[in-house]
Amino acid sequence: MGATVLQLLVAGLTVGAVYTLIALGFVTVYRCSGVTNFAQGEFVMLGSLITFWTLSKGHVPYPLSMLVAVVGVAIVGVLLYQFAVRPLGGNNMMPTIITTLGASIFLVGVAQITMGGYEKGLPAFMKSVKSFTIAGIPLPLQSVWVILAAIGVLLVLQLFNNWTLFGMKMTATATQPSAALLCGVSRRKMITWSFAISAAVGAVGGICLGTIVPLNYASGSIYTLKGFAAAVLGGWGKSTGAIVGGFIIGIVETISVLWIPAGYRDAVAFVVLLIILYFRPAGILGASLVEGAE
Repeated sequence: MGATVLQLLVAGLTVGAVYTLIALGFVTVYRCSGVTNFAQGEFVMLGSLITFWTLSKGHVPYPLSMLVAVVGVAIVGVLLYQFAVRPLGGNNMMPTIITTLGASIFLVGVAQITMGGYEKGLPAFMKSVKSFTIAGIPLPLQSVWVILAAIGVLLVLQLFNNWTLFGMKMTATATQPSAALLCGVSRRKMITWSFAISAAVGAVGGICLGTIVPLNYASGSIYTLKGFAAAVLGGWGKSTGAIVGGFIIGIVETISVLWIPAGYRDAVAFVVLLIILYFRPAGILGASLVEGAE
């Protein structure tokens, strides 16, 4: 029993790392623009499928395939903002939500036409060693790589937001837009970059996820909902809340298979979310407003 729980815990941390990256994509855009982007899950799906396509069809080396996918999805994020979100003016939440949902459907259709309908998995980051042992219990090495990749992205975003001039401009645009404008900071430029960064983060999450479970053109919607649930659970608009919410949902969802059939595990994230919101509507970390620099 103890070995099973440890293996499930590692699996939960692995999936939670991916949910954290998706939630961070939501938060990155929302902090800068006030837009809730429900196409975030499609960035995850595209990151995995583009990597698979360039790796298998173009015979591009694995690291370069991942780079092409991240840059390509970042460009998709910029196009989404420029041609779908920005013309709305960002003054009304409902039209932007409907627009990003429409963009999500569009991206799903494009992915189905160009990359087919079959599920596609990515190879592990390292093929030489597939598992290691802790106290005699075999654990997949790929899980460690996924968790480390998520931690690396988190550290890069933290350093970027708090220790670079460009990151501080983005934070200023999120927290004090009028003051940032008076200082010569272009809000449109900062929002464009926020969409690019959130899309790139989502693509990294998709690449990590693709090494664990196969994805297809329709996989993005469920991860949109789980990433959104993680962001709300931790505290909407707060990066640390996205991290907390992502790992909690990943762990609870995975360990729940000890008591409920595996087919119901997708519902666990939303049950946890409803319970937390009933007792603490602002989320675990109590972030009811968009945060400033952390």
